[in-house]
Amino acid sequence: MRILVTYNNGLSEWPQVSADIQRLHSVRAMDDGSPAMPECSRFPKTESHCMTLPKSIDDTVTLLESADYIADRSLASTIYLALAMGRPLFLEGEAGVGKTETAKVLASALGRDLIRLQCYEGLDVAHAVYEWNYPRQMVEIRLAEASGDVARDSIAQSIYSDSFLLRRPILDALSPHDAGPPVLLIDELDRTDEPFEAYLLEVLSDFQVTIPELGTITAEQPPIVIITSNRTREIHDALKRRCLYHWVDYPTADQELEIVRRKLPGCSDQLSAEVVAFVQALRERDLFKQPGVAETLDWASALVHLDALVLDPAMVDDTLGVLLKYQDDIARVKGTEAAVLLDRLRHDMAAEDAAE
Repeated sequence: MRILVTYNNGLSEWPQVSADIQRLHSVRAMDDGSPAMPECSRFPKTESHCMTLPKSIDDTVTLLESADYIADRSLASTIYLALAMGRPLFLEGEAGVGKTETAKVLASALGRDLIRLQCYEGLDVAHAVYEWNYPRQMVEIRLAEASGDVARDSIAQSIYSDSFLLRRPILDALSPHDAGPPVLLIDELDRTDEPFEAYLLEVLSDFQVTIPELGTITAEQPPIVIITSNRTREIHDALKRRCLYHWVDYPTADQELEIVRRKLPGCSDQLSAEVVAFVQALRERDLFKQPGVAETLDWASALVHLDALVLDPAMVDDTLGVLLKYQDDIARVKGTEAAVLLDRLRHDMAAEDAAE
């Protein structure tokens, strides 16, 4: 006989424990009575030493650049204030503009753990905050029954203790960490339902969660919280008021060129400049989904793999699927439109070189 335990939208099998006391004790002995159970997903701690928080906006810019993240001064100012004031940072913008990368870079540059909660429709407290280890609780109950200790109050107090608690990303982020307060990334919050969004209000205002069986758990040191949204729906004002807000826009041509050069040093200067100019021109077109920085880097990387040194119409047509993700957009750009854009950007680049 087997018990099916639902975890993270999947089914995992847990063996039913028999009445045999020796078998019960052998199960209990595994890892202090806790058979292996999946816990929250945490990125490995960076090997760099834990750094102190930046003391100015300029220090923040330098910190981000040390991890090859190019940010305008407005974004650096908001990040600095969020760190200095201990407030959550809410980043909103189109997909692929570098919102998620901000959290990764901060964790890496500061030497902190990065704990990521990827949001999705139907996300609940059991998968985001905490869950009781029901299989292990059942083992404990059977052990108590087998040993003759059946005092209900004693068993209830035993099985609803911290040792039976499975910490999911949010509760894990509120717990102490050797490297200092971690970076908690709540990614794509707009994908969740409004009830979960409402649950976050306590977390974001007081950095605490309430567990009915244990009480209120408050962080000794608040984590660095970064929330991202692609604005597929509006986030409630009550949540935004608890955060510092910044809209992450597409980078300028100079910023995007610097990003490509840092991330893809194997891409030639001429190809980098043409790729960035072409993408910048595409963003001025009436497309269903404009390419983000992530698509720019993917396209440049694909062209490098194809040993391209410069853009040509045939190469653009063959690789548009790397840059654009909707067939209507590809059909609109492919062919004549791509050739016209290439001619125009080369004319503009030649004019700039002549002016210099």
